[in-house]
Amino acid sequence: MPKDSSRIWDPLRKKEVAATPEERVRQWFIGVLRDNLGVPEHMMMSEVGMKLGQKDFRADILVYSKAAAPVLIVECKRPDVTLDGKVIDQALRYNMVLDVKHIVITNGTKTYIFSKEDSTFVQKSTFPCWDDLK
Repeated sequence: MPKDSSRIWDPLRKKEVAATPEERVRQWFIGVLRDNLGVPEHMMMSEVGMKLGQKDFRADILVYSKAAAPVLIVECKRPDVTLDGKVIDQALRYNMVLDVKHIVITNGTKTYIFSKEDSTFVQKSTFPCWDDLK
C-alpha cells in the first residue's frame, strides 16, 4: 500500500502529522539536529507551548542540554518565507520565556544560528554539536 504523502512522521511527538511545507522543514531540521549535531531525540521537543503575558505561543523545536535545561530554540518557516527581522523577533519572543543561549531560524533553504554573547545574540557561522551546548 503506498504511503500517504499528505502525512509525515514526527519522531518527537510520536505520531503522523499533516505534511505542510513548514512541517516538512521542521522534520528535516529534526533530522539535522539528530544526525549531524548528535542531539538525542529524547532531548528535543516539537510544538512546545508557552505563554507570554496573555498570548499563547508555540516554538517549533526546543533542544535541551544534558542537564535538561532549554538551550536552543528552532523557528521553522516554509521555504518561500524570507528569514528576516520578523522571524528573528518571533524567536526572541520565545526566548523571553525560555532564556536559551542559541536560536536557529530556518526555511529549509537557508539556516542561521545566533548565540548569546553577554546580553545580545550574535550570528555564528558554525553550529555547535549537542555535546557543546550549555
